[in-house]
Amino acid sequence: MTTTDDNTAVLDTPIGALQGGEADLAQYAGGAVLIVNVASKCGLTPQYTGLERLQERYRDRGFTVIGVPCNQFMGQEPGSAEEIAEFCSATYGVTFPLTEKVEVNGADRHPLYQRLVDFADAEGHTGDIRWNFEKFLIGRDGAVVARFSPQAEPESAEIVTAIESQLG
Repeated sequence: MTTTDDNTAVLDTPIGALQGGEADLAQYAGGAVLIVNVASKCGLTPQYTGLERLQERYRDRGFTVIGVPCNQFMGQEPGSAEEIAEFCSATYGVTFPLTEKVEVNGADRHPLYQRLVDFADAEGHTGDIRWNFEKFLIGRDGAVVARFSPQAEPESAEIVTAIESQLG
C-alpha cells in the first residue's frame, strides 16, 4: 500500500462543517475515523444506514464516521447544507458529523482528499475517487490504514475487521 508523508496530517486538514464554522477533525485524533464521500441521491445512499450503525456500535470505543458531501458524481448531492442535514437526519437518523460539500477530484480537489487519494485499496487502486461512498479508514496514529471501494458495504467483514483492529 502506498502512503505519503501527508497521511499523518489528515485529521489536521482544515475543512468546514456542514452547517458553518470549522469541522474540528483533530478532535478525533487517537481514535479510528472512517471518512466517506456521501451523496443523497445515489444508488449507494442506503449505505447511510450501515454507516450510522457503525457509528452507534463503535462510538464509545473512540470511532467516528465523517461524511463528506460531494456533488461531483452525476449531480447526486445537489442540496444546500440545510437540505443535506435534514435529509440525513430525517431519512437515516445520521448522528455522525458531516462536513461542508467539497470536490474530491480534479483541479479543485479539497486538501483533505489530496491527502487521501494516494493511498491504495486492497486491489491497488490509487488516485481519483471512483464514486460516492468511497471510504478511508484513519488509524489511531492519524495515518490512512485502509481504503475501500464505494460498493463495499459499511458493515462488511473487511471494514468491520479493519475498524476493530484500530480500536484495540
